[in-house]
Amino acid sequence: MLRKIAAALIAFGPWGVFLLGFVDSLGVPLPAAIDALLITVAIETPQRAYFTAFMAVAGSAGGNIVLFLLARSGRRRFMKSELPQGKGQRFQQWFSRYGLLTVFVPAVVPFVPLPLKVFVISAGAMHTPVGRFLGVILLARVIRYFGEALLGIRLGSGAQGFLAHHAWSILGVVFAVALAALAVLRFIARRSSPAVPGTNGT
Repeated sequence: MLRKIAAALIAFGPWGVFLLGFVDSLGVPLPAAIDALLITVAIETPQRAYFTAFMAVAGSAGGNIVLFLLARSGRRRFMKSELPQGKGQRFQQWFSRYGLLTVFVPAVVPFVPLPLKVFVISAGAMHTPVGRFLGVILLARVIRYFGEALLGIRLGSGAQGFLAHHAWSILGVVFAVALAALAVLRFIARRSSPAVPGTNGT
């Protein structure tokens, strides 16, 4: 059934990609990978690649923000029903420690072994500012989908092989950049926080 729905959405072209990205980001596991579809479009019809990538970004951002707002309004009840049993607390601890980087990494890398859905739910349940969350999702999806469109245009049929061959290298770079960004943000936060009276010997 899900395979038929995915095939029907793909048949609508870029608007189908929008709907596919929206439904997939809501947590519905459609069997058609939007990443593979984007690369295919870029190879076969390069003139439509970037518009298709734009529609994928818009659909994914829309689906993620809906899931985020549902978790934000339902809070603990929603988390208990949606997060895997026994793992919900662990994911919340990761989010508490690393913040929106737990959303950015799986959102930007198509092969990262972390479920984006649970971190989106965690972000909503822990009342992360909507604008900050949306900014992270948009940045990650723009890098991912427009990057795949560019790969498809430049490398043609070799794009999929390039991603598969360099998967761990890409993942390592993303993790390194994400951790460096986290360290910088925490350093800035400490420097900008007001000093506690008496800590400077006065």
